[in-house]
Amino acid sequence: MHYVMAVTIRSYRPNDHSAGRRLWVELAAQHRQLYDDPRFGGADPGAEFEEYLTRLDLSGVWVADHPEDGVVGLVGLIMKGRSGEVEPVVVTEARRGQGIGRALLDHVATEGRKRGLASLTISPESRNVDAIRSLHAAGFDVLSALELTLDLGKREPERQDGLDIHQLRFRS
Repeated sequence: MHYVMAVTIRSYRPNDHSAGRRLWVELAAQHRQLYDDPRFGGADPGAEFEEYLTRLDLSGVWVADHPEDGVVGLVGLIMKGRSGEVEPVVVTEARRGQGIGRALLDHVATEGRKRGLASLTISPESRNVDAIRSLHAAGFDVLSALELTLDLGKREPERQDGLDIHQLRFRS
């Protein structure tokens, strides 16, 4: 177990289900707001959590358990051969900025090492700058892949907060 302030990082238990589902819905709501897209996470984001828990490649799920607030964070590890993918990592909005996400990431990295993994990847949403900064500070500093999108829907005005890669400008 890993402790941050009064939070314990421990394995997910069946009685954590409601809290895990709530965190999953909260994450979907944040992404809906970031992208101004009410479809993000599907019609029932909580149902996505149910599907996530049945994945055959899911190697582990851990929670951040606060003695007064209960489960305030969640992280999962998906196996990809000799690598792992961190999916998701979420901390309830009221507890962000307290080191809980970092503790969850440190824990999943320790679990990855125990499993003999060569690397861990994580794919934050490009507009979630706070998450990207937190992940970079936690050691996720190797850019290993890009996913590019051709927007076939409504065109947004050019965003100022894009990203330059290989002397090319990308919107987020």
